[in-house]
Amino acid sequence: MSDVELAPEDFAPVVATRRRSEITRPSLSYWQDAWLRLKRNGRAIASLYLIVAMLVFTVAGPFVWPVDPASQDVDQINQPPFADRAAVIVEPYRSWSGPTSELPVSDAMTLVLAEPADTEAVRLQWSVDPRAAGYRVYRTTFAPGPERAFGLPLGEVYDAVVPSFEDRLNLNAIRYYYTVVALDAHGEELPDEAALTVDPVRAITAEEAAERGLTRQPNALRVGDVVQLPLHPFGTDYLGRDLLARLIYGARVSLFIGIAAPLIYVLIGVLYGATAGFLGGRIDQILMRFAEFVIALPFLLFMILIRIAFGIGSGESGIVPLLVALMMLGWPSSARLVRGQILQIREEGYVNAARLLGAPTRHLILRHMIPNTLGVILVELTFAVPSAIFTEAFLSFIGMGVAPPTPSWGSMCNDGIKTMLTYPHELIFPALFISATVLAFNLLGDGLRDALDPRMRSRE
Repeated sequence: MSDVELAPEDFAPVVATRRRSEITRPSLSYWQDAWLRLKRNGRAIASLYLIVAMLVFTVAGPFVWPVDPASQDVDQINQPPFADRAAVIVEPYRSWSGPTSELPVSDAMTLVLAEPADTEAVRLQWSVDPRAAGYRVYRTTFAPGPERAFGLPLGEVYDAVVPSFEDRLNLNAIRYYYTVVALDAHGEELPDEAALTVDPVRAITAEEAAERGLTRQPNALRVGDVVQLPLHPFGTDYLGRDLLARLIYGARVSLFIGIAAPLIYVLIGVLYGATAGFLGGRIDQILMRFAEFVIALPFLLFMILIRIAFGIGSGESGIVPLLVALMMLGWPSSARLVRGQILQIREEGYVNAARLLGAPTRHLILRHMIPNTLGVILVELTFAVPSAIFTEAFLSFIGMGVAPPTPSWGSMCNDGIKTMLTYPHELIFPALFISATVLAFNLLGDGLRDALDPRMRSRE
């Protein structure tokens, strides 16, 4: 090995140079990091915006759309969204004694309008059938087929020199199909019949238009003038009530039950599960056996018993029994989830250190254990809300929840199912609001579960 000559400067101390830290990302807390990961989940953020929009729709809706959800617009019953609102001014109703001239007799019966048809009255007349002893008049909203489904029998006409009929039964501005069938002396239908398609014009008198404030110059209205009826953006129901107003007020009931009840029973479950998990041993076993007993109780039967206990009969609104049933039977799932977390956290070092320093049990649970389970609690709450909303909608749908005239999305679906084939908008809108809200809470819960899970950090 060759000799190496060392100079004195080789033994000089090394001066450490301060280098700029290569870590540019600032230190983040647990919740800040969770929020950043949640923002990267597009579906969860979109769901959050939808939930906020639904809450704004519920709170600010009555101020933007100040329509009474119980007021009935009899001139616009079962109207689809943005339907024609034009109404023609007509003279006040006068009794009708029949047409002044008869139709010529022919081999086939002929059915015509005796006067122009409107929603005040449809006046029909038809030619005489020599073989008929009488006639029966039918009306339907569907075109009759070969099966002779003529619809609703409106009445029968006998011994008429000029056979005619006046229809004033719940007329709307839609297409009707009228059929007149000849009858023999025994009241049996003959094969002779006549049909007519009628499109009544929506009519209103000048006095009614003035009373409802449809014109600024009521004295200037003349027969034949056209006025515009009130706007209903989402249409009306079978009583002429505005669907948008009922959806707004129905959201208050549905979201109140869907949010208030989970907040209460999740809180009960958190305290119950935290206590059972922290104490452990025999007390834990007793508490969890009781929770399993509550889980085994049938919710629907329990709901019926609570309604009976509150003295609520059929057809009466059961909001309070529904809240009580949800709070009494909904907490065990939260309790079991929190108990599992507490069993894991109570063995952590910081909990043992606090116990050695003399911290009481309440302090350990409220200051150390429950805050470290907030992520799980928050996710459980976001999944409990859509479950409660769907439960309210289901019970209202079968008549055990919110009863008319109080609107809720479930009761509106119950009303809309009766006319879904002819007026589908009465079912589509409340069902769409329920589906969108439940889906938004579920997607937000999925996003929160991923964002609050510490194990997700190692996967990114």
